[in-house]
Amino acid sequence: MNAENPLSLHGVFPPITTPFKQNGDIDFRHLATNLERWNRQPLTGYVVGGSNGEFVSLSSEERVDVVRAACEEAPPDRLVIAGSGMQSTRGTIELTNQMAEVGADAAIVVTPSYYKTMMSTTVLENHYRQIADASLIPILLYNVPANTGVELEIEAVVRLATHPNVIGIKESGGSVAKIGAMVHKTPEDFQVLAGSAGFMLAALEVGAVGVIAALANIAGKELVEILTQFYVGEHDAARAMQLRLIEANTAVTARYGIPGLKAAMDMLGYFGGPVRSPLLSLGEEEREPLRQILFEAGLLH
Repeated sequence: MNAENPLSLHGVFPPITTPFKQNGDIDFRHLATNLERWNRQPLTGYVVGGSNGEFVSLSSEERVDVVRAACEEAPPDRLVIAGSGMQSTRGTIELTNQMAEVGADAAIVVTPSYYKTMMSTTVLENHYRQIADASLIPILLYNVPANTGVELEIEAVVRLATHPNVIGIKESGGSVAKIGAMVHKTPEDFQVLAGSAGFMLAALEVGAVGVIAALANIAGKELVEILTQFYVGEHDAARAMQLRLIEANTAVTARYGIPGLKAAMDMLGYFGGPVRSPLLSLGEEEREPLRQILFEAGLLH
């Protein structure tokens, strides 16, 4: 990272879904059409190959191919942040630098988790330091204990934040107190992003600079509106929008997950399409309640 011109993570980033054909192959045509529509929204950039991109169901080659395709479609003023976390440090370094070579501006690295009982603070710090030392692009830490069973503790984040190639963190644990503590204890140029739209406004209040949120795939403009209202002091309007979106956010995350997010995208004119096995696409009996939630949130008309 160029210390004189670090990447700004201020804003809203959808962790974009990976579209698949019915036979399970990646559907690059619909990836392009989705990005074409997202490019018309006031987003800061895209996280490609993250949790919502079903990265655990993709081969390393496919992960690189999706990032390459996204980089080709993203305008120059949009950041592309590539998911490059692997279970090994060596594998993560290799994949991170492959992402750099195809155009990614930064990488987001999830905590390794298979040997989760061994993932101590010391182990995780060593892992991330090696990656940051070797990476050709800046990296973001990624804490998502609901998926990994691993918690990246504040103390580790504070120490890692001093590394010149570690520019921020996506914090998906849900603790606003933890977000505030990280903001307070890390250097001023370390950027903390909320990992869900459900606590976006609360995170902004304690110093987060933006959000990487599944909901941004279908409500990017609304989340940018919360951010804008917050910064101009329109707190009542920001709060009203935040409250209106909470149930929709829950629906496409904890309640229905990626199958729900893809179904919601289909309902709103994007291409969501099928998920990759072992996930199962949303059944018809679940689509009607989802449709009603989107309607009540003002997202579906």
